[in-house]
Amino acid sequence: MALSRTIVIAGAGIGGLTAALALAARGFRIVVLEKAERLEEVGAGLQLSPNASRVLVELGLTERLKLRAVTPEAVSIMSARAGGELLRMPLGEAASARAGAPYWVVHRADLQSALAGAVADHPDIDLKLGATFEDVAPHAKGLTVVHRSGTIRRSDLASALIGADGIWSTVRQHLFPEVQPRFSGLIAWRGTLDATQLPKDYTARRVQLWMGPNAHLVAYPIAGGRQINVVAVLPGTWNRPGWSTPGDPLEVMDAFAAPRWPASARMMLATVDSWRKWALFGVPEGCPWSKGPVALLGDAVHAMLPFGAQGAGMAIEDAAVLARHLSFEVAESTAGISAALTQYGRARQARVRRVQRTARQQGRIYHLGGPLAAARDLAIRALGPNRMLARQDWIYGWRP
Repeated sequence: MALSRTIVIAGAGIGGLTAALALAARGFRIVVLEKAERLEEVGAGLQLSPNASRVLVELGLTERLKLRAVTPEAVSIMSARAGGELLRMPLGEAASARAGAPYWVVHRADLQSALAGAVADHPDIDLKLGATFEDVAPHAKGLTVVHRSGTIRRSDLASALIGADGIWSTVRQHLFPEVQPRFSGLIAWRGTLDATQLPKDYTARRVQLWMGPNAHLVAYPIAGGRQINVVAVLPGTWNRPGWSTPGDPLEVMDAFAAPRWPASARMMLATVDSWRKWALFGVPEGCPWSKGPVALLGDAVHAMLPFGAQGAGMAIEDAAVLARHLSFEVAESTAGISAALTQYGRARQARVRRVQRTARQQGRIYHLGGPLAAARDLAIRALGPNRMLARQDWIYGWRP
């Protein structure tokens, strides 16, 4: 008896929608279950380095994104101790030529909208909003995936289930209940501001990374350059799950007080009218990637600290590798599907683990103070822009 040609994906975030497009391009019928009644902005800006943008370009999303994404010219690495810029690492044409794909910064809602538009236009993808994944069970033709819409319980027959439902994944809880997210002891604060509120030098097409004692700050243009996305990361004990809780601006300003932080950084923070905060959790490195014909993707299996700007990028990479391993040939049997999903996890584990560890290490470096911060600043200056860019080759140069 032939298996179903349907793959069910739980979660319509960036990873889930990218996986839907990548798998549909392989000829599968895709059902995406999303518990939200409508797709709304969660988070704010994000960075898409060439390893991620390459996948989106190959999926045909360039036209949908080109008016929304910004191509920054550089990353300015700034030091609170030094009071300004240490080094300007080229991006723009330099990064694109080196890696063969663009470096974009984009509002998360704009990226999700572009992905959702492509999904809506694809005849083999069915996006079900207000549909909550509940259970999965083996079936003669594959899997029975049970979901609920309000009081109505429904099921879909599928050959595979992909859990792309985020750090608090219901699919992961179903497969591996012993794996629980861990609080990092850090809280990210985010806000946006109109670009016209700042002097022109602050709104240039570049990413600013400010490093300081026990805190750091990232700012870059989004929404075609009309807005500036600001993220401040601080230690703290508040650790409620979720992505968007209102925060007190005074708490941010106190953490970035003078004289430890220069006026230029403080002015940018003071211009943000409304702050939202989220506690930074991670999924332990040992989380399994699959079990039989069910696999995890993105934050569900490897939620990481944002200090490498690779959270979304790793989910997008996952989607491309997953599609590469699944084909109609392997989908002829449950054993073939299970083997393909095992291979997908093995293909991803080493790279994702390295990115996770690099992000943790960079977070520690960003937050140094005193003599260690002075040594860090000297080392960064000594590297120079080109060598600093070359150090990113292992991330940016990735191809599916």
